[in-house]
Amino acid sequence: MTSEKVTGTAVTDTAATDTPEEGYERGLGSRQVQMIAIGGAIGVGLFLGAGANIAKAGPSLILMYALAGAIVFFIMRALGELLLYRPVSGSFAEYSREFLGPFFGYFTGWTYWLMWVVTGMAELTAAAIYVNYWFPAVPQWVTALVFLVILFGVNLISVKLFGELEFWFSMVKVTALIGMIVIGLGVLTFGFSSAGDTAAVSNLWEFDGFFPKGVGSSLMTLQGVMFAYLAVELVGVTAGESENPEKTLPKAINTLPWRIALFYVGALTVILCVVKWTEFAPGVSPFVEAFAKIGIPAGAGIVNFVVLTAALSSCNSGMYSTGRMLRNLADSGEAPAVFRKLSSTKTPAFGIAVSVAFMGIGVVLNYVVPEKAFGYVTSVATAAGIWTWLMILISHVLYRRAVVAGRLPASSFPAPGGSAFSWVAIAFLLFVTCLIAYDADSRVCLYVMAGWAAALGIGWAILKGRNPEVTARREPELEKIG
Repeated sequence: MTSEKVTGTAVTDTAATDTPEEGYERGLGSRQVQMIAIGGAIGVGLFLGAGANIAKAGPSLILMYALAGAIVFFIMRALGELLLYRPVSGSFAEYSREFLGPFFGYFTGWTYWLMWVVTGMAELTAAAIYVNYWFPAVPQWVTALVFLVILFGVNLISVKLFGELEFWFSMVKVTALIGMIVIGLGVLTFGFSSAGDTAAVSNLWEFDGFFPKGVGSSLMTLQGVMFAYLAVELVGVTAGESENPEKTLPKAINTLPWRIALFYVGALTVILCVVKWTEFAPGVSPFVEAFAKIGIPAGAGIVNFVVLTAALSSCNSGMYSTGRMLRNLADSGEAPAVFRKLSSTKTPAFGIAVSVAFMGIGVVLNYVVPEKAFGYVTSVATAAGIWTWLMILISHVLYRRAVVAGRLPASSFPAPGGSAFSWVAIAFLLFVTCLIAYDADSRVCLYVMAGWAAALGIGWAILKGRNPEVTARREPELEKIG
């Protein structure tokens, strides 16, 4: 089926008549898009954040990951239907702009940019913590700064190098997780290693039950669990640079359930069977801790290297997506025109540079409050991510209404159940937002988001005064591609 896309008409210079993805190199092949999708589902939220969540919820955390994973799949199928209706780089902002109006496209684009900037800060913080495992004398902020500079250079060179680096980062994570699961199953089945005597499936319920801290405490971990799933939507940002989006995107999205089942639910189940949940603590990767308990020589060091690659992978993806989102905003007249320019290697170099400069705030946080930096930035990233997901879902609901009414062409990749599961996911995300508001520690992110919303509102008012044409709702002009 031929997909469709919408082009804006607000900006009058020659360059601005390009579609949002025009000028990009379609340098991401099928294997790279697949691995970017897999890597997006395996991040530092699992490798580092799971330690604190296990301490709060015990074995019931497995159920929370499964529940959140189902919701994330609903979100991705909704996004998939939109992507195959109109595959563009910067998709979330584009769909918000089309179905909810220019302000929502503007707000979503900038908020998704914020999400990746603060996620980059979190990943740099996590990477610095992992390096401390080997070099405790090196200050966290120094390590964070070194990684920031290296990944910045990679993203400036070409999208192919980004894709290749992300492919191998993801390959390391996938191979290591499968290895952990196999070794854990071996310990459970054959009882070898120092953990063999105590490893048992009954560890899931023997120590104060499956919900040792109560159902309420388990539900409170959902905000951290949702952070672990941030980045699965990155596949949508790659749409404008994928060689064959009509084939690669559905395949990447449809494999999400087994990835969640294996890498999150499966890995955590095995680990919590091998090592009882009471032995895990916040700030320590449960995977590193498990291998230390098993007693495999150099096992903990190897796992620490793997989780380091996970953090760098996510930060690498953050730099990629922020540059593209800024270019999309500039293309719509909602950010300075300088962000539209591509370098000789067809990367939005200026947008990436500005984003990296803001990620540098994470380096400062690692200098000022190294013990609290990770918690601060993950809560803000989660709130921004929830907004992005809500915009995807609401856009999907409105798109389905337009298709039913015959106003828009149907997508070649329709979500099962129409918009019914999108409504379920919307209700779930609003519930998680209420949990964030209830928790005193994470509530601060809502204050940050309120300040962010006020700043964007002021920016919109200024934009409207200077260029009313940009902020006016326009009828989309459908144009065939492919």
